[in-house]
Amino acid sequence: MKTHLLFLLFALFAAAPALVAADRLTITVANDLAIARPSETIAVPWKQVNAALPGALLQKIAVKDAAGRVLPYQVTNVAPEAKDPKGVGIAYGDLIFQHDFAAGERSATFTVEKIDGVAPVFPTKVSARYVPERLDDFAWENDKIGHRTYGPALAAPSPPGVKKEVLVTSGLDVWCKRVSYPIVDRWYNKGHDHYHKDEGEGMDMYQVGPSRGCGGTGIWDGHELHVSGNYVAWKVIANGPIRAVFELSYNTWMANGRLVSEVKRFTVDAGHNFDRIESTFTVVGGGEVTVGIGLNKTPADKGQEAKITLYPVQASGSLTQWVEQSRNENLATAVIVPVGFAGFAEDNRNQLVLAKATSGEALRYYAGAAWSRAGEFTTAQSWNDYVAACVLRINSPLKVTLSP
Repeated sequence: MKTHLLFLLFALFAAAPALVAADRLTITVANDLAIARPSETIAVPWKQVNAALPGALLQKIAVKDAAGRVLPYQVTNVAPEAKDPKGVGIAYGDLIFQHDFAAGERSATFTVEKIDGVAPVFPTKVSARYVPERLDDFAWENDKIGHRTYGPALAAPSPPGVKKEVLVTSGLDVWCKRVSYPIVDRWYNKGHDHYHKDEGEGMDMYQVGPSRGCGGTGIWDGHELHVSGNYVAWKVIANGPIRAVFELSYNTWMANGRLVSEVKRFTVDAGHNFDRIESTFTVVGGGEVTVGIGLNKTPADKGQEAKITLYPVQASGSLTQWVEQSRNENLATAVIVPVGFAGFAEDNRNQLVLAKATSGEALRYYAGAAWSRAGEFTTAQSWNDYVAACVLRINSPLKVTLSP
């Protein structure tokens, strides 16, 4: 009897650390680069969190850094329509949070813990939404820059007796911000004319028209770019506070004798001037295509002089554009193609970065912009340095390990 009791006590004592560990998960993140990596997004599959913390609820956890500070976090969906009736995490994608790696900081440690109360509502730094009040625009932003693109209502002809703007384009627009808080809703609510003037928050001064804008795509046949029309369907998958993910779909178009359609998935993270874009082209008959990713040759405000300098870097698959404007200061754009880069080209509207894509497989690239009046990138060199640092970060992803 005594022996049995001692064995039971020993078993309980041995199990005690495991019981404690079941309420806490340790995440170690390794960084191979010596440069600073601000606003680095760390993603952990929710299934792994759920396995380490059985019964953890999305709104009843705390993510803490090594100093014990509570960090904003987000859990993304696998799909908006997904269900999880047993609460085992099958409907969810990643637990994500961010960390500013200082120069020379090669690792960082975080914990995820169950809490009794409800986690606070964290400030939203990213957003993406359909804008029916402005002819089916779709707009997105983070704390650095804003964008929009154009839907079916804008492409539709004006009804008889109605004056309506008509624009057929799949180009991507830029909204220049000089504040870190969200502005998309505020600007749309102010009315069309207001957001073409800088009233202290920034402005829409970028010209798109039928060009590719900042990062739009087409199929390149060696001489001509074949492009789609306006997007025809949208889907928001995640919407802040740290990351927004959404998809835009485009109807089939004819590209040099081949029928092609496209779905773009955008990943927009807080603290970054670049969006990650994954374009999946479906080609009737299959096979490979050459994609042209464009930067508008004439992006400056109408009626003003502009000096444009290009910085193509073949080794990194990047093209940056620095636009010195006679008013409204300087505008910067760039495209990065980390895999599949196939050279540079141009047509009458766009400077192009070329990439090889296979039907049905996602082509990943990055497109971004900045405005000198925001104060972060005031020279072409500062923008080029940022682009080069982004290339390094893309090519050296963080390594995440989990432990009790």
